Amino acid sequence: MIISRFSFRGLSISVVRDASGFLSTGFLPPLHDRLNLMNNSAVSRTIAPEHIDEVLREADLLYSPNEIQAAYDRIAAAITKTLLETLGRYSNPLILVVPIGGLFPATEIISRLDFPLAVDYIHATRYQGDVTGKTLDLLVRPRASLEGRPVIVIDDILDEGITLAAILDFCRANGASQVFSAVLAEKQHNRKPALQHADFTGLVVEDRYVFGCGMDYKGYLRNVRGIHAVKGL
Repeated sequence: MIISRFSFRGLSISVVRDASGFLSTGFLPPLHDRLNLMNNSAVSRTIAPEHIDEVLREADLLYSPNEIQAAYDRIAAAITKTLLETLGRYSNPLILVVPIGGLFPATEIISRLDFPLAVDYIHATRYQGDVTGKTLDLLVRPRASLEGRPVIVIDDILDEGITLAAILDFCRANGASQVFSAVLAEKQHNRKPALQHADFTGLVVEDRYVFGCGMDYKGYLRNVRGIHAVKGL
């Protein structure tokens, strides 16, 4: 196994690969919130499904499914306008999805884009038992070439933005002609040292523990169609 390391914005970035190429180890917890330190399989196995239903019943609804769909419409329209007006229909953009959470909004957004594009994913994590999150592990890099093409990175939520900013830097360092970021939701707080705003944002949410539309509560509730906040958090 080979581990390459480089640095962006004070983060140590590691690329893990073996003789067959870049290692794909399945999806690790999402990047958006330190509360997701609890979001591993050991924790998930100890949570009763009844508790998950209780959390959902008691949660505060921040955005309804209809509001979420309207947000996807706005994001897709803004991406289309920006790319077609500035780069043209045949700029050959690459969409990079950040799993797990980014898979949900990416599916909705990409299905609304009516121009030629390619899709890949980039798998990174900051939280491997380190609560400070100073090391970014790039577990799977895109198979598609980024050289000379516009790249749009899609994630579920912009929280502190450290990981997303490092991914954007990675794309620039690997030759992308232009790099954009798109998120369904942006948390409203002042703890964004690296990336204040995404280029395309659907909704602004309170500084609370939110779930739904790809965002999770301890590994669950990603499939909820609205955005909710955990009661008391």
